[in-house]
Amino acid sequence: MKREASVNLFQYWNRLRDGRPAPKRTEIEPADIKALLGDTFILESDSRGEAVFRLAGTRLCAIYGRELKGFAFSSLWREKDSRMVMRLVRGVFQDKAVLVMTFDGISRTQRSVPMELLLLPLDGGQENRRALGIVSSETKPYWLGADPVSDATVETVRIVDPDREPMLLKNRPAVRVPALEAGTLDDAYDGPMRFGARRIRHLLVLPGGRTE
Repeated sequence: MKREASVNLFQYWNRLRDGRPAPKRTEIEPADIKALLGDTFILESDSRGEAVFRLAGTRLCAIYGRELKGFAFSSLWREKDSRMVMRLVRGVFQDKAVLVMTFDGISRTQRSVPMELLLLPLDGGQENRRALGIVSSETKPYWLGADPVSDATVETVRIVDPDREPMLLKNRPAVRVPALEAGTLDDAYDGPMRFGARRIRHLLVLPGGRTE
């Protein structure tokens, strides 16, 4: 994680879970993260198993130029990335994985801004899968919020183990996402394995961190 907002939300989530795979949704107190609320959102799995926005902050909705509540999370992404992103989100829902992505947000007039997304699992049981997320921009261009972001292309993906020295998360290498052929989208979730990642139970751990 590189953005301060992502680090702050992760630290809050990590304190709440207190060694558990994830905190409960009811444990999230908006007053505790009031400085971040405008950029945060909550996803839930609908009856079809698709991730949809249950809540979205005002600044985030302004960036996209619309109220996001009720919209599919997949609607934010370019078609070539959409299925891969949804497989990653299912990993957050089902496996309590922590997902960090960087992406380029592309406006209606084809301006672009680098952005970071953090997605954290919440414990709501098998019938009530939810995740807490935040989106923050690397820069604050003058047009952001006036020229809505209408498209996005994924640049890098990290799936991290929050139990293994969380402070090193800022230094973990990201896996750059290659352009995907139509026939390879179903393998996207396992793509990082080709970059030296290893599975530990339900988690995918990327190499990096300490050098000694």
